[in-house]
Amino acid sequence: MKEKSKDRVQWVYSSGSNEELSERYDEWAKDYDQDLSETFGWIAPKTASDYLAKYVPKDGLVLDAGAGTGLVGLSLAEHGYKNLIAMDLSEEMLNKAREKGVYNKFDQMILGKSLNYETDFFDGVISVGVMTLGHAGPDSFDELVRITKPYGFIVFTIRTDVYLENGFKEKQEEMLSTKLWELIDVSDKFHPMPVGEPEVLHQVWVYRVLKT
Repeated sequence: MKEKSKDRVQWVYSSGSNEELSERYDEWAKDYDQDLSETFGWIAPKTASDYLAKYVPKDGLVLDAGAGTGLVGLSLAEHGYKNLIAMDLSEEMLNKAREKGVYNKFDQMILGKSLNYETDFFDGVISVGVMTLGHAGPDSFDELVRITKPYGFIVFTIRTDVYLENGFKEKQEEMLSTKLWELIDVSDKFHPMPVGEPEVLHQVWVYRVLKT
């Protein structure tokens, strides 16, 4: 069973387009929570949510960008957040997120494309497990900054190798230099999937949006 779950993750990572990625997540949705918790020991939702809770007021409007089945929403709800919006490219993943009972709204959109939200709309944005192989690229940050209020916060996890090798380091530093955001916090490297992929390392990054 564990090997099947690992194969499924690699199958999703190898998607050749957003359409294919959405279709594969639709198929995976029914087994996703079990696979992530039992096969991989997925702790990134709690880790990132703990960071967001340090900076975003509990009554703030928070977007879970790439919400999947809502595991981040559950962690945020434990911190007392009630004004949550789930966004994901997969309709079936969002259907699973609905079952969690912690989000107020569900939007099917693609991180990395134009997002149908007003400018300066959210107090905080969180994105967990989306900045990875075959998923959202560095340009995703442009829209996340646009839809976040000045002095609001963007919290995300990213694989350490992807950060160094896939353009994220350069993009994050460019946005620092142009004063679109400022770095507030960054976690130590940690193992988000200590059971299934102990060799993979992530970090949590926290930026405050400036746009001045």
